[in-house]
Formats: sequence, C-alpha cells, structure tokens
Amino acid sequence: MSREIREKIEKLRQELNRHNRLYYQEAAPEISDEQFDFMLKELENLERLHPEYDDPLSPTRRVGGEPVKEFTTVQHPRPMLSLANTYNEDEVEAFTRRVSDGISGREAVYHCELKFDGVAVRLEYESGRLKLGATRGDGVSGDDITGNIKTIRNVPLTVQGTDVPEKLEVRGEVLMPLSSFKKLNSQQVDAGLKLFANPRNTTAGTLKLQDPKIVARRDLRFFAYGVFSEDHPFSTHSEGLDFLAAHGFQIYPARSLCKNLAEINRFIAEWEEKRDSLPFEIDGVVIKVNQTGLQEDLGFTSKVPRWAIARKFSARQASTLLKDIVLQVGRTGAVTPVAELEPVFLAGSTISRATLHNEDEIRRKKLSPGRYVLIEKGGDVIPKVISVDESRPVPEGPVWQMPSQCPECGTGLIRDEEDAVARCPNPECPPQVRGRIEHFASRDALNIDGLGESVVDLLVSSGLIRSAADLFTLTRDQISGLDRMGEKSAENLIRAIGSAREQPFSKVLFALGIRHVGANAAKILAKNFKSFENLAAASEEELTRVNEIGGATAASVATWCRDEQNRNLVLILQQAGLQFEDFSSSALITDSPFSGKTVVFTGTLVTRKREEAETIIEKLGGKAAGSVSNKTHYVVAGSEAGSKAAKAAELGVPVLTEEQFNEMIAPYV
Repeated sequence: MSREIREKIEKLRQELNRHNRLYYQEAAPEISDEQFDFMLKELENLERLHPEYDDPLSPTRRVGGEPVKEFTTVQHPRPMLSLANTYNEDEVEAFTRRVSDGISGREAVYHCELKFDGVAVRLEYESGRLKLGATRGDGVSGDDITGNIKTIRNVPLTVQGTDVPEKLEVRGEVLMPLSSFKKLNSQQVDAGLKLFANPRNTTAGTLKLQDPKIVARRDLRFFAYGVFSEDHPFSTHSEGLDFLAAHGFQIYPARSLCKNLAEINRFIAEWEEKRDSLPFEIDGVVIKVNQTGLQEDLGFTSKVPRWAIARKFSARQASTLLKDIVLQVGRTGAVTPVAELEPVFLAGSTISRATLHNEDEIRRKKLSPGRYVLIEKGGDVIPKVISVDESRPVPEGPVWQMPSQCPECGTGLIRDEEDAVARCPNPECPPQVRGRIEHFASRDALNIDGLGESVVDLLVSSGLIRSAADLFTLTRDQISGLDRMGEKSAENLIRAIGSAREQPFSKVLFALGIRHVGANAAKILAKNFKSFENLAAASEEELTRVNEIGGATAASVATWCRDEQNRNLVLILQQAGLQFEDFSSSALITDSPFSGKTVVFTGTLVTRKREEAETIIEKLGGKAAGSVSNKTHYVVAGSEAGSKAAKAAELGVPVLTEEQFNEMIAPYV
C-alpha cells in the first residue's frame, strides 16, 4: 500500500510540474484551472497524511512555506554586475567600436534582448534540483529568498535531462505582469489601502516579504537571461539561452542575433515602438557580445562588463492639466512646491503629483495652475514636469507667486541669497518634527525597525512624542493603547528603540539631521573628532581642514552645535544611552604595514566586502581612498580589476592580490 501511495504522490508531482510548464512556458494548457487546483489539493492531502514522503520541491510548495524572521546573506560565486547605460545611437556605435578594438580583428556577433524592468535574481541548481534563490543585492552578495522563489510558478523546481550539469547557475529577472499589477491595486482599493506605485517596486517589495504565502498570492514571473556551468560551458550566449528554454525555463522570444550596428538599431527601434504592447514593463534593450570566448577576452571594468551594454529607451511623456501648486515642508524646513496634476497613466503607473523643486524653476518654466504641462518619468521611475504644453491654449489668470508664510504653521518664510529654496525657520513646525524623527529612525541612521512614516505620524499626532529624545521615554502601555498598535507591536517597537543605543557615533551623528551632513560626512567627522564634545568645540576653520568637509558643511555643523536647543537634545540623548564617542579609535594599530599608507581597492573581493576591507585599513592606521594617484601606496586588486590597476602599474604603485592583502593583515585581524 505504501508503495502505491508513494507512486501516486510522485505521479501527481510530475503531472503538476508538466502542466505548470505547459501553462507558463509553452502557453498551451491541456487542463482547466479548476482541474489543476483539484490535482494540487489531492497532492496536498496525500502529503499531509504521509509526511514521510515530504519533498521541499513539491509543487505544493508553490503556495508558500512558513514565514522567516530574516533573510540570510549569501555570497555570489561570480559578481552580479550591473550594465553600462546608453541613451542614443552614437553611444551604441561607440560601444561596438570599443568591442572591435578589444578583440583584435575578430568578428563579434551581438545578441539583442529585452531589458526587463524587474528584479535580478540568481538561482542555483544541484543535481537538477533548486537549491538556492538569491537577490542581486550589492552585486557581491544578496539575500537568500529561496522560499519566495519557490512560489513563482514558472520557476522550475527541478530540471530534467541527461545533459543537465551537476551544478547550474541561472540568472534572470523577476517581474509582475501589468494585468496582475492592476488587479493587485484593484484589491488595494477594495480594502481601502494605499496603492502600489509601479510593477517594479511592487516586485522588489514582494520578494522581500517574510511570508511566502503572501508572495504566492501575487502573480510574479521569472524570465531567464543567463546561465553558467563549469561542467557544461556554452560557446555562445544564445546557446545557453536555448539550453534553458529546452529545459523548462521561460525565455522571452523577442531576441535576435545582429551582425552589425544597423541590425542592432533596427531591433532597438522595433521594440521601442512595441514596448506598450507587451504584457509587462521593459525600459530598453540589452546588447551582448554573443561569443563567450570574446566576452572573456574583453573582460570587465570594476563595475560593468565590457562586452555588454543597456540601450535605455527615451522617457515617455504625457500632457496633463496642472491643477494646483501646493507647498510641502521637509525636515530641514525646506519648502518645496509640488504640482497637483490631473491624474494620467504613464509608464506603468498613474501620476498625480510631481515636485517642482523651487520658485526659480517654476518661473523659468512659466508654470501656473490651469496650464497643461508635459510630464515624463526620469528613468521611467520619478515623474517630473518638463515644460508647459505649448500646443494647448494659455488660460487667463495671475502668475503663480510663492507664498510668504509657511502653509503648515504660518511662520514667515526666509530665503538666503545663495539658496534657491525658501525655508520655514520654526523648528516646531509639525512636518519638520515628523521628518526629523523619521530621519532619526531611518536605515542609514539608527535603523529603528517599525518606526516608519505612519507610526511616527501616529506617535506625534497623539502627543506622545515631540522630538527624537521622547522616543526613549515611551512605554509599552502608551504605545499599545494607540489605534492599530497592539501589545506585540508595542513590545517590538520598544525593543527596536532600545537597539539604537548600540549604534556607533557616526550613525548617531547622521541621525541628528544636521544640514549638509550625510552618512559619509558623519563617518568622516566622527573619525576625525572622536566625540561630539570635540566636534562642538571645533571652529569652522578646524572643520574645513578635514579632508572632504567643505565650507557649507563646516558652517552648518558649527551653527547647529552652537544652538542651545540642539545641545539640550544631545544631552538628553546621551543620558538615554546613545553613543557620542568614537570608541573604535582605541583599537587603532599604528605599527601595521598600512599605518600612514593610502590604499585603493579595485575589482571584486571574494573573502570580504570592500567596505569591510576599507574599515580594516582604517583600523590599521591607514586611509582607504577611491582613486589612484601619486600619493597612493598600495592598490589591492580583486577579480575583474579595471582601470585602477592599470593606472597603478603606470604610476609604479605596488598592486597586491587579495591573497597578499589577507596575508599582510592576518596578524592584526
């Protein structure tokens, strides 16, 4: 009996996988959705009654497994590099010339394919079974999202065939069809929830959800665009894609082999015209040298392959009515004019608002409510007003004038002669209060999980907090008593606020929101002055002596530190346990091989991230720089090292391999 049950389970799995492939890859379904669901339900019941036959790659896992608390980070065996972008024919021609120069008279064939506007992922298969699904991340490492990848119905969970290598890496793009995106937003409307912005952002957010069951309910698709296998090398890029198509992976058929620039440009023109007819978003065409041998000879720069380029399409435009110009107040008091537009659908989303930057920009473009304007999406993401639509009649009425008072608190606006932006000088202005707290809790600052825009608004509007310092006096009972906040949410938020005490001085300094002090400037200031006390005592002249700290930043820091209210905030935060000293300075080693030396990293490091390596150099008394010069003492070259290594050789600067670097730092780390 047990043998019969096992055979039935295996047969159901095989049939469901076959029908999945027929539906998604071949668009030739043999059974109805109801029949498919009936078979799936039958398999679910058998697996529940017979857990001894469990298989993590069963088709039933498409509906989602158990939620995860966090995603683990995985290293990519070979970097997932981005592509260089180009926007016109001249730059494509320049690319083909560079390729021709780099292959010494040999003839390149180019493979042209669509550039999907989705999220790049990497899949690993061992013995034909899906082992890992990972995001691109920073190109060197990404998040393990295998549980979410399994829910994507056109991702093969197993790869059949005698020619399937033991280890196979497949790269591709996950995206959401436009029809599914519209359906999802329709459900949001029915539920009274906020609409999603566009398919790409929705896809990225979905893949990072910690509950695979929710991911399974959203119709994501996977299109493969690359394959790697040391056991089964492919002589051309197109051969690799043909292999994937023959083994159950979805390859979009819009691709072409082109022998010259004219054929490449014809392909680009064809799909720029057809892009709106596709069931999903694309933002250009990818052009790759087809022969993998030539790809290896051309190699990489530090950031991009030399054998591929992305020809981006022109941003799409639309004409719509400028209904009004309203003012938006930011955390620094900057007052930004925002265009209220007649809603118009453009490049995958409905646009109803766009920033106008400042009063001078409005005057230059002669914008005023009642006029029709041309809008476009920069990079098909950020909407912006390009100009008035000269083909439309100009209505009668007064020219728009910048108000003299803050729209939120009524305080008179001020504008420095050298500043294009008007500002509200009232630090108690409500949007400034909310903005400062949101910035304080943001990822690059103190990274307080759960303290987003809606929760900050709830805490401020309820009167529980008026500044970032008030966060550390909150109690669980106060939070749980608010609308939409229960005991568990309150407990998690209190814990997250407590974790801010562990953040280093550089992040605390950035969290204070001092104008012109970004995350990098905060790190530089913390390293050079060691404590807030030293920083506050420094003059503008002393601040500007620090490398990479300019006059505007120095003046802003000095002014902020002199303000009594700001100093009181720092005192309260110190009492709350936040770090206002750079304790890492005590760990500096002054007798290492890198003490007093300037080091530049190039290429991709295998054993650690570049940021970690640069931190090690700093702890060993050296300086990590971004470019090679006569003042550089060492260049550390990882894989696919680019022009920096060449320049080092030209200047006579010693170039270390990653192995040599690791040997030199081994006694100290």
